[in-house]
Amino acid sequence: MKVYFVGAGPGDPELLTLKGRRLLAAADIVVWAGSLVNPALLDWAPPAAPRYDSAGMSLAEVLEVYEEAREREGSIVRLHSGDPSLYGAIQEQLDYCAARGIPTEVVPGVSSVFAAAASFKRELTLPGVSQSLVVTRVAGRTGLPPGEELAALAAHGTSLALFLSGGLLTEAARKLSAVLPPATPVRLVRRASWPDERIAACRLGELEELAAGGAWEGQTMVLVGRALEPEGYEASKLYDSSFSHGRRKAT
Repeated sequence: MKVYFVGAGPGDPELLTLKGRRLLAAADIVVWAGSLVNPALLDWAPPAAPRYDSAGMSLAEVLEVYEEAREREGSIVRLHSGDPSLYGAIQEQLDYCAARGIPTEVVPGVSSVFAAAASFKRELTLPGVSQSLVVTRVAGRTGLPPGEELAALAAHGTSLALFLSGGLLTEAARKLSAVLPPATPVRLVRRASWPDERIAACRLGELEELAAGGAWEGQTMVLVGRALEPEGYEASKLYDSSFSHGRRKAT
């Protein structure tokens, strides 16, 4: 039995990759994160395939599903929200399978950070404004490693994407305000690409007030940075007629 860790995308079923859909349609067992993954994706799974909602399961219980099916033929599709490599909690599962001789494969997915940027029709990396994107979160119960405090990362002035921070917006606002101007653009996207997607635009100085309503807990992506409201950014050299590259000579 091979376990496929499939990125289910941010919510919209059409943002599941073609490979993910093909594997899901052939799955013998489906383990899915019911609290995060759109249940509509299960319509593509074989009706007879057992489905396990990992939202109410411990790691040991999920691994038991893999173990019980280890000697059988077929495949398990483990549906993770977004892309599994970002806050997917897959490493311990992959390591377990490797130790037990269970074949695995990771199938990338569309991350909610990119779905959120798409909602606002914004490019997060602009020449002359921000050429880097920092993906992080506000320190919660699990904390952050030394050197990765939010204020320290924000001080670089790059675009920021905060995962898992919808319920910690007040703390995020205070930490970011220590190093960024109050006029810094902020965008909130809750359940990006879902039918009930909710968005809001504000300045960093307004974020704490916006957070007071408590409506952003759960699946909220927080985007921060000047690229969200660019002024005077440089056009890309890629299509500049005076710029030569491997596919085109300057004119």
